Parts: sequence; structure tokens; C-alpha cells
Amino acid sequence: MKIYTKTGDQGETGLLGGQRISKASSRISALGVVDELNASIGFARSAGLEASLDSILAEVQNRLFDLGAELAAVSGSEWQIASIQHRHILPLETDIDRMTAILPPLQRFILPGGTPGSAAMHVARGVCRRAERVLLELHTLEPLRDEVIAYLNRLSDWLFTAARYENHVSGNGDVFWEKENQP
Repeated sequence: MKIYTKTGDQGETGLLGGQRISKASSRISALGVVDELNASIGFARSAGLEASLDSILAEVQNRLFDLGAELAAVSGSEWQIASIQHRHILPLETDIDRMTAILPPLQRFILPGGTPGSAAMHVARGVCRRAERVLLELHTLEPLRDEVIAYLNRLSDWLFTAARYENHVSGNGDVFWEKENQP
């Protein structure tokens, strides 16, 4: 099987169910940023994260792939699925609470950085926030399920907390923002 089909050479792509749409559409932008988020999480995982973080991110990658399938399906087609459910959000919240109980209280703004894994999760958090914004744009045109937006919002919270946790368990701690003293 060849990886190239040439069917997209004119700026269109196919959805699950056969419909062709512009690659510049809001739906394809949403698909693209969810794919980018998945790739950034894969990159973070390659940094050798603490085992509990890596395990959750493995699950997240699979759910993001499912979300991509949901976004790629023609509404009302046999391919349409409801990928993200409330049951996918709860483990993120539980783990945020677990990590927060271990971390020192957050009393200052922090900068992305520290260990390579922490820095990579901060990058993924930024991509996740962008994915949330792009999906909200799509939502104004084509309503999305509430769980999809909530999942991305909670995932960005988890990525922030996990980045702090990765620095903490490595012994590095948070990287704090130092406000410039202006005359």
C-alpha cells in the first residue's frame, strides 16, 4: 500500500463516510491540532517520564486518536462515534489531586522548563490549550459534545500539574518567573 494517494492534491481531504472537504476547513484544523497534540505528548513520553505519568499519557494518546476519528466522521454516518466520555475526564482529575497533594503549594508563577520531560509536557500543554481554542471555534460552526471541550481543558490542567510533578520527583523543583525590577 502506498502512503500517498494524490486525492488531496487539490486541497481537499476525505472524512470518514466519504464526504470531501477543504483542508482549510475548521474541522480539518481541529483534526490537525489534535494530531499535533498527540505528537507532542509522544515527544514528552520519549523523554523518559516517571512511570505513572507515562502510563496516563499512553491512555491519553489513545483517547486523542479516538477524538480524531470522531472529528473525522461525517455527522449521522455509520462512522460517527462519541469518543470522549465523562469517564475519561475523572482519572485526570483524580491524578491532578494525587500530584497536587505531593507538590509544594504553588505561590509564584512558574516558567516552562526543568527536566526535558517537564519542558516537553509544558509544550504539550501549550498545544492542548490551542487545541481547545480551535475546537471551540469549530463548536461555534458545528456543535461538539461538552465532554470533548471539558476533556481538553482538564488535560491541559493535568499537563501543567504533571510538568511540575516531573520536576519535583527529579529533585529539580519548579522554575520560577523572576519579574524584572524596572527603575
